[in-house]
Amino acid sequence: MQTKTLSLHHIIKEPTIKKEKTPALFMFHGYGSDENDLFSFASELQEELFIISVRAPYPMQPYGNAWYAIYFDAPQGKFSDDKQAIESRDKIANFIDEAVQAYDLDADNVTLLGFSQGTILSYSVALSYPEKVKNVIALSGYINEDILKEGYNNNNFDTLNIYCSHGSVDQVIPIEWARKAPIKLSGLGIQTSLSEFPVGHGVAPQNFYQFKDWLSNKI
Repeated sequence: MQTKTLSLHHIIKEPTIKKEKTPALFMFHGYGSDENDLFSFASELQEELFIISVRAPYPMQPYGNAWYAIYFDAPQGKFSDDKQAIESRDKIANFIDEAVQAYDLDADNVTLLGFSQGTILSYSVALSYPEKVKNVIALSGYINEDILKEGYNNNNFDTLNIYCSHGSVDQVIPIEWARKAPIKLSGLGIQTSLSEFPVGHGVAPQNFYQFKDWLSNKI
């Protein structure tokens, strides 16, 4: 199957085991990366998944892409462009609908796998539009409440499952930020925990196998 022309650039891996309804997994890379980054996981993930790895909409110089700008020289340290982030949140939400229809996927079995900035957006999409998402694999990110849809806490999260992990010596996103996520999610009725691995801003092999096992029970 050819990659279709949709609103966000992406690459795909078709399932090698066909089911009557095809579960979808969307990948969202981190700041300064591209759609090829997380796609390296694709061949190792469950064979029934239709995998779509998405390129963020804002190109960077000299290479790479971002879901939203980060101003590292801002007076308070890192400053996120929340307006751009909200635009990306809604671009992703619309893209999920587009892709599910274009590739004939199961709208009730959608997983988001994010890393870093891609995780921040995955949290935002899932909590703002839980009717579109069944599972989230949140790697090395945190919940930015400023980019959640107004009134999100009134949403029904009964069918939403979230896996969270982080490197205990992450030098980019402090682990303290990530540790707040399970507490926040518990308040919304979503039970999860944070798996911590002795690495920096990356995904340890044992982290990969752990979230892969988790996903086997959710798709």
